[in-house]
Amino acid sequence: MNVSKASHCDPDQPASAWVCRFATLVPEGRPVLDIASGAGRHTRYFLGRGHPVVAVDHDVRALRDLEDRAGLTIMEADLEQEGRPPFAGRGFGAVVVTNYLHRPLLPALLEAVEPGGLLIYETFARGNERFGKPSNPDHLLNPGELLQAFAGRLHVLAYEDLQFEQPRPACIQRIVARREAA
Repeated sequence: MNVSKASHCDPDQPASAWVCRFATLVPEGRPVLDIASGAGRHTRYFLGRGHPVVAVDHDVRALRDLEDRAGLTIMEADLEQEGRPPFAGRGFGAVVVTNYLHRPLLPALLEAVEPGGLLIYETFARGNERFGKPSNPDHLLNPGELLQAFAGRLHVLAYEDLQFEQPRPACIQRIVARREAA
């Protein structure tokens, strides 16, 4: 795995350092799916890297300033409602998820990673309840859960299950995995 220093975020860039670290592994020019995009930090980051982006969130108001950006599709959707997610049936060079967990969505995320594409996932884990929100077990990964969800289905390039002290105390799991090219 060749992850160049250029893949790391600019210190002023609000994107996750985990996402930035592996961004150069996303196939060039392939679309990126930003799940629970929020204010769009990863949407903005990948648009800046030249990728088309599909940003999905239940509230897309924070993306209004990007509405006319070429290569951007904004989907307003409640991903926790039953039914087919709005991105189903499409393939992406990367599926990016940070600070969000809805377990029933995991199979759809797996299916959305196209051959040669990446899953980049980072969210809170058990133990985080000691530090504040999120503290609801429904929103915290169990030990090894991300690894169990995707290992054997995607090729795991990196996985961590850690407690951090900075920028604030948190328990985090994160994974980067690739669907092997056909």
